[in-house]
Amino acid sequence: MTHADAAHWLTPTEQAVWRSFLDVSRLLFEQLGRQLGVDSRMSVPEYEILVQLSEAPGRRLRMSEIADRVVSSRSRITHTVGRMEERGLVIREACLEDGRGVECVLTDAGFEVLESAAPGHVDNVRTIMFDPLTPDDVTALGAALEKVREELRKR
Repeated sequence: MTHADAAHWLTPTEQAVWRSFLDVSRLLFEQLGRQLGVDSRMSVPEYEILVQLSEAPGRRLRMSEIADRVVSSRSRITHTVGRMEERGLVIREACLEDGRGVECVLTDAGFEVLESAAPGHVDNVRTIMFDPLTPDDVTALGAALEKVREELRKR
């Protein structure tokens, strides 16, 4: 028996759902990135970092915490934050608690950029993600995605 023979292949319905998910994921992030780039000269990961910092106490988080929250590698976060720091959106400082780690701090200029970008971004998310769905669709999608997220977090 070969490895291919032992595979638990997707049903035609599962295959169609999987391919739709892949298409939607790629198209969604392409559209979100395009809109943020045109309107705010910012990438989706940069926007996500600004949002996380804006919601954190003191508008500051450890670099490792940012990576965990936006589900990215620490090295990728370091590079992204470096670009953001060059533009004055954030600064890096020694951790207030122990001085050992590095925290990323949202600057006033970074908060202003976020405030300016948020309405267009949220409108774009609503238009492409939620307007095509009924309230029941949104509930079902949320429940399905939560199950998948829980499974992924176990691994």
